[in-house]
Amino acid sequence: MSYCLPLAAIDTAVFPASYAAGRQRWLAQLNKLSCHTQCLPYACPGSGPESEELVTDTVWIGPEDASKVLVLLGGTHGIEGFAGSAIQTDQLGLIGVGLSVIPADTAVLMVHALTPWGYAWQRRCDADGVDLNRNAVDFSGPLPENKDYDLLKDALYLPDAAQREIALAEFERRHGRVALEKAVSAGQYSDPSGPFYGGKAPAHGRLVCEDLIRKYALQQRDLAVIDLHTGLGSYGYGEIICDHQPDSAGTRIARSLYGESVALPLLGTSSSVPKTGLLDYAWHAIMNERSCYITLEFGTFSTDRLFETLLRDHQLWAQTGNEPARLEHSKAMRRHFCPDDQAWREMVLFRARQVIAQALHGVAS
Repeated sequence: MSYCLPLAAIDTAVFPASYAAGRQRWLAQLNKLSCHTQCLPYACPGSGPESEELVTDTVWIGPEDASKVLVLLGGTHGIEGFAGSAIQTDQLGLIGVGLSVIPADTAVLMVHALTPWGYAWQRRCDADGVDLNRNAVDFSGPLPENKDYDLLKDALYLPDAAQREIALAEFERRHGRVALEKAVSAGQYSDPSGPFYGGKAPAHGRLVCEDLIRKYALQQRDLAVIDLHTGLGSYGYGEIICDHQPDSAGTRIARSLYGESVALPLLGTSSSVPKTGLLDYAWHAIMNERSCYITLEFGTFSTDRLFETLLRDHQLWAQTGNEPARLEHSKAMRRHFCPDDQAWREMVLFRARQVIAQALHGVAS
């Protein structure tokens, strides 16, 4: 596998201080491009903590009739947009100075902040508590059940962290680690105030993706979709997670683009367990046999710490009149999903450049 990795100096200043700052920098870098672009903004209901407007910004870079497209999704989980924004801004800078070359007959579609409310408020979900990455289900029929979540629900809301830890450990002892992770994080559709809630209707980010697919006729093109995430896996490493079926064309294409580093939850080779309602599935449904969707997941801290941080977040937001505690906990959310660590941020940008270069080379081939 031969590709050219951009080796320009890495500047971690592209990591923004807020959603508003990230959006401003992303737009400023976009405006520096001299190549053909088409921008489509999508307004999101609500506002940010400083009353700022919330928008999912998108840009098509390259020929409108390109038969091959690299799609970069950021902020599927709101607070993970800090890293997603940094990666996209870094890539726009590389494109602008010619260090990231878009091949012939190829375009890049960037989607900035799919869940802008969560990004602005430093939460993973949207204003209705919906996890976009559990939202891609058929809402016209019966919704999926997660009976183990229902069993654990009372334990998840225990006010004492030590008691929660004991309850989760007991469930793990009885049922195993994978069952515990699925119970908590695989997706649930019964508890709007709880974690990993898939909602009752298509969320803003899903509607944006569906509109982009229609507007750009993406079902007629070869696609390499990279969904940028943080918070799960080994510290600083960007794991390529493929949720295509193991024997599918999507998995074969992913391996041809990214090599042996591709990990599959369905084979147990990933830090992620199989989940319900992933955004991946909305894209899988329109992909041809030369396309694939991967999650590029940058690890931070342990899964147990992830669960504890998220559970506390949902507890606080389920209460009323507790704004100071929410604001204080938002710092813990930020530390988990975007550590203020120079080395971690350098690793993220370097690995993202590597995987994006692989995708551009591979999809064009």
